[in-house]
Amino acid sequence: MDDIFEGSYYDVAIYKLEQAKDDLESAKLLLDAGKYKAANNRAYYSCFHSIGAVLALEPIAFKKHKDTLAYFNKKYVHTEVFAKTWGRRIAKLEVIRHKSDYDDFYIASREEALVQIETAEEIMLGIAVYVNNKHESGK
Repeated sequence: MDDIFEGSYYDVAIYKLEQAKDDLESAKLLLDAGKYKAANNRAYYSCFHSIGAVLALEPIAFKKHKDTLAYFNKKYVHTEVFAKTWGRRIAKLEVIRHKSDYDDFYIASREEALVQIETAEEIMLGIAVYVNNKHESGK
């Protein structure tokens, strides 16, 4: 029988954080290339994969983005596990990503894309600390 690797929920969380990091790096490259809509998209996905890392520890997953974000906000933002300001900032990431991806007449700016990237980076770093603390505490 082939060797089958069965990872832990922590391994899944780390994988999600690696996805988030890759998306954030892509967002920065796209920003530098003047591709602001695409940078907004990657910033959103960096945040989304970061949130997935938190949920992987439960473990819980949702098929729809809106369900993932709603659950995270209810369980982690409203209870102040993470800063309350994150809820509004994540919602803005989602709105801007949606406009960037689907609104033909939306004009993304460098300044706005930079804010999106900064938000995604703050959330990714905060969640990385949370995931590592959970792992170290054995919870």
